[in-house]
Amino acid sequence: MSQDAFRLTSPDGKVSDLPVRKGTIGPDVVDISTLYREQGVFTYDPGFVSTGSCASEITFIDGEEGVLMYRGYPVEQLAKHSSFIEVSYLLLHGELPTATQLEEFDRTIRMHTMLNEGMLNFFKGFRYDAHPMAMLSAVVGSMSAYYHDTTNAADAAHRDIFAHRILAKLPTIAAAAYKLNIGQPFMYPRNDLNYCENLLHMFFAVPAEPYEIDEVAAEALDLLFILHADHEQNCSTSTVRMAGSSGANPYSAIAAGISALWGPAHGGANEAVLSMLEEIGDTSQIGKYVAKAKDKNDPFRLMGFGHRVYKNFDPRATIIRKMAHKVLKKLGRKDTPLFDLALELEQVALKDEYFIEKNLYPNVDFYSGIIYRALGIPTSMFTVMFAIGRSVGWTAHWREMITDPSGKISRPRQLYTGSAQRDYLAIDKR
Repeated sequence: MSQDAFRLTSPDGKVSDLPVRKGTIGPDVVDISTLYREQGVFTYDPGFVSTGSCASEITFIDGEEGVLMYRGYPVEQLAKHSSFIEVSYLLLHGELPTATQLEEFDRTIRMHTMLNEGMLNFFKGFRYDAHPMAMLSAVVGSMSAYYHDTTNAADAAHRDIFAHRILAKLPTIAAAAYKLNIGQPFMYPRNDLNYCENLLHMFFAVPAEPYEIDEVAAEALDLLFILHADHEQNCSTSTVRMAGSSGANPYSAIAAGISALWGPAHGGANEAVLSMLEEIGDTSQIGKYVAKAKDKNDPFRLMGFGHRVYKNFDPRATIIRKMAHKVLKKLGRKDTPLFDLALELEQVALKDEYFIEKNLYPNVDFYSGIIYRALGIPTSMFTVMFAIGRSVGWTAHWREMITDPSGKISRPRQLYTGSAQRDYLAIDKR
């Protein structure tokens, strides 16, 4: 047997040599694609916690060491030196752009920010209090009706146009949803503003008076979007790949990813952090709630601490912590009690032996929720902001999946535990 194969012997003596595939870095994977044909069995892995669903060149995570890299570049370096638009180019094209390439890419995104007026009219059909994620998913799904002439996944030019449109228009759609919720007139995008400045303008400007963009707020958003841009085969990204594998138009695949992100176990974690802080209410109650969190019989859980993948620390949290403190110093005066509570809880988690022993460090969701709150973004919009940052990762994975010559439609199997075959009984005999 080759050293690059994993030998499996079934109870009845059937032997299979399953190839071991090696990546650039990270764990090897056992190729089980022939397992059913040779052994007549499937693997069973609820939640796919030990299953590699695809080969990808986009993002690498090492949860034990706290490593996150986009296309081989450590996220710490990108957060320090790059911008969200440059990171978007990197994720989509595989390499950092030259100055000319970045200028052209940035110009293209700015020129695609406007929505078809028919799409704006679409918002009039929603209730004033519709959840922004419901509107985001619906409007993105409708984009295939407006741009159906450029959804040929086999056409490289169409793939580029789709990528530019999603990246450019998602902030405009998000802003329209926000304005509907608060009853303010929609603000059109401005091509003279950069990506995050434009988003702040569309969110907070009104026609009646000039709006001055805060540079710290724009800087914080840009950093958050970089840190949220991609995270390997998470639930929403896997959903985009699975939906896209059927050949569905790419807007439908992104809409499916948005719906997956909406789940509280995925994109709603930063929203849960704010709800937790409001429940605690005051710094004097921290000891009480920390004790509740340590009590296995108490249903209370501290949100925004620890991570399923990162076992020692979340590298994104280390980066964003400094920005959270910078934002609070500049913009956090209106919610001082809540932010004081968050900062004290952070210190407890960093020093308490229980938290240290169980690696319950503040994660990216803990800090992102605090930043969004300080920027004046309502809790209902937190997951929408996550979707804006993650949209480029979804798009990069869709492009990689759709151009993979070995790609197949996703079709997991199952362990059937229902009734064995039985005969139909007439209704008068049941």
